Amino acid sequence: MNLNDKVIVITGGGQGLGRSMAVALANKGAKLALIDLNQEKLDETIGLCQEAGSEAKSYIANIAEEESVITTFDAIVNDFGTLHGLVNNAGITRDALVLKAKEGKIEKKMGLAEWQAVIDVNLTGTFLCGREAAERMITTGSEGVIINISSISKAGNMGQSNYSAAKAGVAALAVTWAKELARYNIRAAAIAPGFIETEMVASMKPEAREKLAAFIPMRRLGSPDEIAHTCIYILENDYLTGRVVELDGGLRL
Repeated sequence: MNLNDKVIVITGGGQGLGRSMAVALANKGAKLALIDLNQEKLDETIGLCQEAGSEAKSYIANIAEEESVITTFDAIVNDFGTLHGLVNNAGITRDALVLKAKEGKIEKKMGLAEWQAVIDVNLTGTFLCGREAAERMITTGSEGVIINISSISKAGNMGQSNYSAAKAGVAALAVTWAKELARYNIRAAAIAPGFIETEMVASMKPEAREKLAAFIPMRRLGSPDEIAHTCIYILENDYLTGRVVELDGGLRL
């Protein structure tokens, strides 16, 4: 796919990896439709995309709510006339052990609300956005690409039953959609990042960051720009579909 003038939707586009991918795509000439819940953050990202010479619009939506997603994708196609790509990036965490016990007595369990909130946003939200994007790619006659942002936590990570399950799910969705949607000239893939230099990681104490990096064979965290580069690679490579690209500095050798 030649990205110039292509319309790409990014969920969670207001900050973090979403912002990095949006700016990188803007620099390739793509038009951006950015979805988030924080208008102030969205405005900042829109400004950066416009500085790069790209057309960009913001949309406030709760991707865990079906009607909100449908209305938003209708608005995007109404504004841009078509849709060529979706990056399912939005996600949340609610980390907790499934249960904690001491001397045979249960002290704490992961609550259903903690489980459901992550599943609703990270998994159901990805499903809803992917479904609606694919529908509009078909009805507008555009060849398209769907990229789900997974995580190496999809293999299972202590304290993240909810997050790991959701990220395994979005990886599986990408493979499934690649098989189902190829007949409509729609590709699907996923990126599974390891530890990336996001705002949250940047706020950690230096000693904690050093300890984290020590577990990574490359001895450093990844940069958001490296995730954005992988996103562009998937979008531009017309024969890449049904694959999960793990970008983790060798952490999962």
